[in-house]
Amino acid sequence: MALQWMILACVVAVEAAVAALVTLPAPRAVRGQIVALTSLVLQPLASVIPFAAFQLLDIYWKKEHRLMCTSEICTAEERIRFEKSMFKAQRNVILCVSACLLYWCIYRIVKYNKDIKALEETEKRLKED
Repeated sequence: MALQWMILACVVAVEAAVAALVTLPAPRAVRGQIVALTSLVLQPLASVIPFAAFQLLDIYWKKEHRLMCTSEICTAEERIRFEKSMFKAQRNVILCVSACLLYWCIYRIVKYNKDIKALEETEKRLKED
């Protein structure tokens, strides 16, 4: 059961590294290569969005069907187990949301860089005419 969260954590780490790499200042030639490589990786990486959405639905379903331990009948051990499961669920929600948010940020940054490159080429072409 923890494998899916490990995979999602690795994807978030890779997305964070790519976001940092794309936003770092670099010479134009290097930046163009980084943006081109990132744009090629973005389409297969889009599968993280439905995966994270499915995981969010799974967390919601488990929350709705979880035994609540709020009364005085619960033992200390049951209460601790309940609190740990709540903390894990909150951590996993943050992981899913950050995966989606980082993907969107990378997508927008790459799109802006491509738009800037297209505008520079248009400006260069107009200056030549």
